Amino acid sequence: MNILGISGLPESAAFKRRKFPDLDERYYRVVQGLDSAAAIITDNAVYAAAEERFCRDKGTGRFPRSALQYCLAAANLRPEQVDYLAHAFNYEKYEQLFHKIPFEHERYMNVYASDILSRQIESNFPGTGLSSKLVPVEHHLAHAASAFYPSGFEEALVLVTDGMGEYQSSSVFHASSGGLTLLDEISGLHSLGVLYGVFTLYLGFWMGFDEYKVMGLAPYGNPRRYYNECMNLICLQSNGRYTIPLLFSNESVLEKETYATSLRTLADIFGPARAPHEAITQRHHDIAAAIQAALQTAVIHVLDYWQDQVQSENLCMAGGVALNCVNNGVIRRSKIFKSMYVQPASGDDGAALGAALVVRARENCHVPSALKSLPLWGPAYSTAQIEEAIQRSEPVAVQYVDCEDELVQLAARRLAEGQILAWFQGEMEFGPRALGNRSILADPRPENMRDRVNALIKKREGFRPFAPIVTQEKADSYFMLEDHEAALFSTMLFVTQVRPEKRSALPAVTHVDGSARVQTVDKKQRSRLWKLLSAFESETEIPVLLNTSFNVKGQAIVCTPLEAISTFLSAGLDALVMENFLITRPSAGQ
Repeated sequence: MNILGISGLPESAAFKRRKFPDLDERYYRVVQGLDSAAAIITDNAVYAAAEERFCRDKGTGRFPRSALQYCLAAANLRPEQVDYLAHAFNYEKYEQLFHKIPFEHERYMNVYASDILSRQIESNFPGTGLSSKLVPVEHHLAHAASAFYPSGFEEALVLVTDGMGEYQSSSVFHASSGGLTLLDEISGLHSLGVLYGVFTLYLGFWMGFDEYKVMGLAPYGNPRRYYNECMNLICLQSNGRYTIPLLFSNESVLEKETYATSLRTLADIFGPARAPHEAITQRHHDIAAAIQAALQTAVIHVLDYWQDQVQSENLCMAGGVALNCVNNGVIRRSKIFKSMYVQPASGDDGAALGAALVVRARENCHVPSALKSLPLWGPAYSTAQIEEAIQRSEPVAVQYVDCEDELVQLAARRLAEGQILAWFQGEMEFGPRALGNRSILADPRPENMRDRVNALIKKREGFRPFAPIVTQEKADSYFMLEDHEAALFSTMLFVTQVRPEKRSALPAVTHVDGSARVQTVDKKQRSRLWKLLSAFESETEIPVLLNTSFNVKGQAIVCTPLEAISTFLSAGLDALVMENFLITRPSAGQ
């Protein structure tokens, strides 16, 4: 059976712009249905990609036409051969709630109603019958399925926490061979994801886009300074629930669309909000640290209660809050659960995969083994396609290295000499993390390497940390994790501590609090990347590299060879290793 899944609400951002044409640009991301994506699951394969990678509009919510076309082509299927097209939103059961308020009724009819998406499908794939195969799937159910079915667990507690689904902001499920059973849910009026997003706005960043910056800023602060004030905003209840009155203090439509009253309340409590280009002070550090700590407290509160109720040893997580890898590390260290699985594409892009999985489970179809491997489900490119891109690009120096061992040795030597390399290999990753197929790599040993990559290549804030990538066998020698946990860290979703005695050797990937967002590499699964790390170890005695996504500020991660060459040239990188091609600037030679 062939099941497509999609996420996104294509008319959502456009509707808000029409209704509120004069807002600060940051507020146009305060909408439902961004991060659109497509996924297809057949009986033996999985393919998935976010639309942003094709249209180059980062975080876009537009209809995922190109992502759908990729999935169909990769699966060698025509639209007519698809059995179902699952969409990761289902507003129909909540329709009456939206009709009570004129503005929300108008939004429902122009954004949320299923016939809006049906028309988009028919417009983009006319005459294929795809629109007649549309199956709406509840948003949080899609998230939960995306986490449980790839986990490999026979049963688990599943926590979904995000900004908001159709009406919920947090849902708890118990998952087993019998499916997903909803245990509890908390409405969007009391959203931890939205609360963290409002603090993101308050701190001068983009809500729904820059929450990871607040997470990266937090270790510079003292959480105790404002912890009580943040916890006063979250009313914990004895039944594993909570309320957040701050979020429903907004009364008018405009206030609700901008969280204006909530932001004024934060200014009353913590002082003036930071303007986007204003300097970041210790006060901002401390506020970021406090809201991060408060988020962790609230999530642990929920998990403590439900683990006691269900007595499960396993936890699965999805939804945007599950991308908070500091919070994930806190849960791991709490030992509430014996095993954890966090969906690598926990944001709304991953809900496309989950929607397809929900329908697949309803049809009693098995889960293909490909789903339980690393999420390398995007496009890969042939030698001929790379050669064509080289011909079409600006002039570059090219060396084709047929021997893999020679290729990784050349790359490792350049890295050891202090060069910063782009590494473009195999299938593109699904989700926001570059896991070594669309990455920028550098030596983690120089004190100034983080600043070099931040300032010269990524063009981003200097406070943001970079992740270390390490061979799985050596991970526990450098980072605080146990032997059996090495695979848990393969998707860069958990923060742990760098071992104190190793921090001086890894300054470029050790955050200010001694932490690191570690990624481990298994020799069998990622042979070439593992060989590169081993070759670098031969050069330096350290099997660790700095790894960050292959893009610059404001740009989606590169997808195609032509984009890779263009970004390599514009970003000031020293070399690009694309499959077996070593590409440098003409003046640099070979």
